Amino acid sequence: MLDERKAAILRAVVEEYIETAQPVGSGVVAPAIKASPATVRNEMVALENEGYLRQPHTSAGRVPTDKGYRFFVDSIVEPAQLGAGHVQQVRSFFSRTHGELESLLHDTTRLLSDLTDYAAVITVPHNDSAVIRSVQLVGLTARTALVVLVLSDGTVDKHTIELADDTGDERLAAATAHLGAQLVGTTVTSVPTSLTPTGDAATDAACGAALGVLAHNPADDPGEVFVGGAARVAGAFDAVDTVRQVLSILEQQYVVVTVLRDVIDRGLQVAIGSETGLVPLSECSLVVAPYEVEGELAGTIGVLGPTRMNYPQALAAVAVVSRRLGRHLTEG
Repeated sequence: MLDERKAAILRAVVEEYIETAQPVGSGVVAPAIKASPATVRNEMVALENEGYLRQPHTSAGRVPTDKGYRFFVDSIVEPAQLGAGHVQQVRSFFSRTHGELESLLHDTTRLLSDLTDYAAVITVPHNDSAVIRSVQLVGLTARTALVVLVLSDGTVDKHTIELADDTGDERLAAATAHLGAQLVGTTVTSVPTSLTPTGDAATDAACGAALGVLAHNPADDPGEVFVGGAARVAGAFDAVDTVRQVLSILEQQYVVVTVLRDVIDRGLQVAIGSETGLVPLSECSLVVAPYEVEGELAGTIGVLGPTRMNYPQALAAVAVVSRRLGRHLTEG
């Protein structure tokens, strides 16, 4: 535990570093806690020895360590309140947003990224009880088609398949009708591996190709991930390699779902640096919250930014957007 003065100095250093991204000297902190620079300097040395601060260069001020950020986050009694402009932005967004689930979630990540200036992530575990409402095969070229699956929870799944040369639009229509007759009304986990033959080889081949991409294996399927504002990560770090590694992680759907789920399972709202469990994210922090639909856990929403993030603001934005998203999905 830190005494009151050390805690006040540490909070002041964290807040100043979040604001300026520059090492913080004793002269900057002293007026805020009403102590002499010499006193503050001695306390900062003690905080460095205890692992809360570090000095990047001999003559520089101090910057927080992961331990320092953790103390700062844990000392936040309640998240900051979103400004009136941001509150209105969230309200307006959800009042005018309609349409399919995928579009809503894509747009929600962009909203959250705009509110925080960090990358935003939403995960949606596949609903194994979702019922198939419609299935269609849409020709793209002579050799490819798009399988479009509409589910009862609003999800629209799309997959590209390859076709035989002689398939044509008539056989695609026949395959669509045959698939619909067999699959509509069943759950996504009960898609069979084969259907009763139609008697036409090309139509049956198209149906088989569609079934191949629709077969659902929950063990191999982490769900969907929606990412918004990934480009903002590039401006948060000086090292090109760090940017590249972080962007690579955001492109790996299974990894993103696993990390967010692990953070939630550990009872954390914030994972700082090494707490994320991934070396490429050692300079990043995650602020996460679950969102619920009809009282049931539906997924996770969060922001990813540098450890030098504005934690009170990020916590407030994630909390507000997760609540509004859950309410919007519940009300349909």
